[in-house]
Amino acid sequence: MTKGGNTSLTALSEDSGSVVVSLGWTSASGAGDADVSVLLLDEGGKVRSDGDFYFYNNPAAADGSVQLLGKTPTDSGDEDRISLDLTAVPQEVVRIVVAASQYGDARFGDLDDLRMTVSDRSGEPLAGFSIDDAGAETAFIFGELYRRGPEWKFRAVGQGYETGLAGLATDFGITVDEGEDTPAPPALPVPAPAEAAVGAAVAAAPAPAAVRAAPPAADAPAAPAVPALPVQRTARSPRTTKKKTTLPKAAGKSLAENDTWRQACLFPAPTLKSDREREVRATSILLSVMAQVPELGRRLTAGFGAPAGRMQTFTEVSLPHGDAPRRPDGVIRVERAGRIWTALLETKTNGNPLKPEQVQEYMDIAARRGYEAVITLSNDVALDGVPIVDVKIDGRRKHKVGLWHLSWAEVAHQAQMLLLHEGVGNPAHAWLLQELLTYLRHEQSGCHGFHNMGPAWVPVRKGVEDETISAGDERAVGVVESWERLIRQVCLRLGGELGQKALPVQRARRGSDPHARRGAAAERLCREGRLFAELRIDGTNSVVAVTADLRTGRIRTSAEVAAPEGAYPLPTVKRLVRMLADAPADLHVESIVEGDNGPRGTLERLRPEPGGLLPANGAPITGFRLSLIKGMGSGRGSAETGFIRSVDAAVSRFHSGVLAHLAGFEGRSGRRG
Repeated sequence: MTKGGNTSLTALSEDSGSVVVSLGWTSASGAGDADVSVLLLDEGGKVRSDGDFYFYNNPAAADGSVQLLGKTPTDSGDEDRISLDLTAVPQEVVRIVVAASQYGDARFGDLDDLRMTVSDRSGEPLAGFSIDDAGAETAFIFGELYRRGPEWKFRAVGQGYETGLAGLATDFGITVDEGEDTPAPPALPVPAPAEAAVGAAVAAAPAPAAVRAAPPAADAPAAPAVPALPVQRTARSPRTTKKKTTLPKAAGKSLAENDTWRQACLFPAPTLKSDREREVRATSILLSVMAQVPELGRRLTAGFGAPAGRMQTFTEVSLPHGDAPRRPDGVIRVERAGRIWTALLETKTNGNPLKPEQVQEYMDIAARRGYEAVITLSNDVALDGVPIVDVKIDGRRKHKVGLWHLSWAEVAHQAQMLLLHEGVGNPAHAWLLQELLTYLRHEQSGCHGFHNMGPAWVPVRKGVEDETISAGDERAVGVVESWERLIRQVCLRLGGELGQKALPVQRARRGSDPHARRGAAAERLCREGRLFAELRIDGTNSVVAVTADLRTGRIRTSAEVAAPEGAYPLPTVKRLVRMLADAPADLHVESIVEGDNGPRGTLERLRPEPGGLLPANGAPITGFRLSLIKGMGSGRGSAETGFIRSVDAAVSRFHSGVLAHLAGFEGRSGRRG
């Protein structure tokens, strides 16, 4: 679609009552990002109250009409998804505005391939819109959905604001409180909130009024004129509603007489012996908690097109299929406005692979019975949103069934986010989530997420060590795919601990073939013996680089931090060393000097003499490169000596021991006065 164009969702799909809106972009540096927001507007073009503004501190509507699903990596960058249940939108709401904003000095002109896609609940794209004229704007209205009689229509807007989220919010009736300038996402580390913020926290931006307004559609409701806004130098203070329950930071004192006493668990795991027993128990536990804790059930199914509504879950259901009935591991049903959404669930634990023929049968059953989805759940992690197993889809069937994959690591991540950071509305629900996490983490549960680098790992590693592996070896591609799954799982774990989104950095251009990208990485692995990845955490400017050198058996984690502008060199390096007082002594610190290699040394050597980081020729320091190096596990699994655990431990040590101490370093100047 082009800017200003509009189309009817009803004309595009017979099932347009629930849609998923995706905003995507790429960044050449890997550091570019934006935060999405949604505004519900009445006939006057204004929000009814500040509660109609949904953003990172107010991610979901109580009635299920709006839910921010968060960012997911794609083969060409990042994609932020929003679930909209149009059947649940209040009648007085006539427009739904979908926007995104940046903070600090970032501008949308720094991002590439800005795009918006509207898909139905099965994931089938209905309409798309690309923005190719972004410049100095710090906020953008990508598009809007609006009522026209009994149907909903979509309009491609592409309207930019140079006044940031503050200007956009004010324009639609959000009250901006007077206060100090505050960047939009809080800097790390982020304490676990005890309350769920539902007010509007908007970033300040000293700039003129909105620009690039798209022409209105002929039948679209009249939009309010964009006034010339004053310079925004304020930030909105978060508002809170009913207190939510999160896990206390400090556990209460145990009443046990000694360490051999173990507290009773709702879901015991030590007696599990067989894989079948693990699958049955894990499925039943998860589905029962999803039904009893609506926040978790909604979080796990919204991305699969499920509406917000009353959920019931079932196990050991018998469904007719040919000569003998089939029994999927579970069934999820959600009722909303008299309609029922149904998904069949196939579960695997302990690293057991999914069986394509079994999933194919469930897809056929779902299509024949009019069900909406089949969900596979295992320790494996999907890449680029592609299902783990390949199935054949009969294009002659009118009813479409979505095939989705969920990892046990993602289940643990979502439970951890609710329990530690976002909270749930009922203390009993918080206790259930804690019991679920306790079960998932038990060594006998078989639900530990991705924990096997695959059969190609050992021969490829030995081939690299012996320098006998040759370019084009297909086994190297399998190792690269396993490496990407491992990095995705590391991001899930780290994000769950911090309460921030952590995502792999994808530097490939839009439209690039992920298979070609992995093939190129496999060639580098055969040639150089290294696996490389980058990950970024919301609220930080640094990109964490992870390099596994199979020839030396070492893992390097590193990041670059910029030197404060206008700061004197010696006070800057002294402040850096002082902020790293609790960092590991073996941390390598290197000054970044334009056009040359700067001085370097370990933190142990630099603590008494920080001046050792100053270039001898007096060249200006632009930043610092921080690196930690540790031994690499050789096994293919996640045991103490395994490669997977060593990578996870390396990233965790680097973040907690180094990056967590540097919050605010880049933003402060070393000058006095």
